[in-house]
Amino acid sequence: MAAITAAMVKDLREQSGAGMMDCKKALAECDGDMDAAFELLRKNGAAKAEKKASRIAAEGICKVVVEGNTAVVLEVNSETDFVAKNEKFQTYVEKVAKQILKSDVKSIDELLTQPWAEDSSKTVNDVHVEMVATIGEKLSLRRFEKVTSDGFVVSYTHGGGRIGVIVDMAGAESDAAKEAATNLAMQIAALNPKYVSRDEVSAEYIAHEKEILLAQIMNDPKESQKPEKVINGMIEGRVSKELKEICLLDQVYVKAEDGKQTVAKYLEEVSKATGSALSIKSFVRFETGEGLEKKNEDFAAEVAAQMNA
Repeated sequence: MAAITAAMVKDLREQSGAGMMDCKKALAECDGDMDAAFELLRKNGAAKAEKKASRIAAEGICKVVVEGNTAVVLEVNSETDFVAKNEKFQTYVEKVAKQILKSDVKSIDELLTQPWAEDSSKTVNDVHVEMVATIGEKLSLRRFEKVTSDGFVVSYTHGGGRIGVIVDMAGAESDAAKEAATNLAMQIAALNPKYVSRDEVSAEYIAHEKEILLAQIMNDPKESQKPEKVINGMIEGRVSKELKEICLLDQVYVKAEDGKQTVAKYLEEVSKATGSALSIKSFVRFETGEGLEKKNEDFAAEVAAQMNA
């Protein structure tokens, strides 16, 4: 059997764009034949998957799975919304999420090296590469978060997986408590708070916001002429208004009949009704493609470009 050198692996990796271990494995199977190894990578989908790495994958789904008091939310991206609705893709994402739920992996890189739950002869990465070859688009296992509660967890998925939410609750689990927590999960999906309460907001964040607001006021010819006490009051008022928008407990409860009741007051009412003090320990909110650049689709321009090529 031919000796597989680091240089050979490097050359095949540069030629195919496939991963280093995939290249080494292909060369070993092909007894060092570079051309045969390249073809093997193509057949296995490894080269095809890696060649798509430069594409933007900002669509996809967020999948939430729950078992007992543990929940996982996983975001897997695709290039198009069409693929995100594909049943085979959705089944794959659910299987990965369930694998995370039953494991102790802490990162995507660690996850990819794990044996696949349904076939230990393959890794999660092997199955991912196969899925890319089957679907024909770049797919990206982007991020996940796992929550294990000493109270109870509820989840909510919006828009067929566009948004996935997990809420970790403290208090006795009951139908009424779970219903209330689900209502809060829906609120989190809709209004996208950043914190549970003001206690979580750092002093540095507030100081920074005040600095920006002061600069805005001083750049306004009219407002800058107001007394210092008035300006300070304006800044405090605007910071308070912002905190009401980004802190869940300060937000107006979306189902409030009077349009004024806060989430904190709503929780107080539910706690009294159930006889158990309910509180929100934490929440996770994933939105598909959040923070990613999305591809600007212009079919007419694409056709024109091809005709002029």
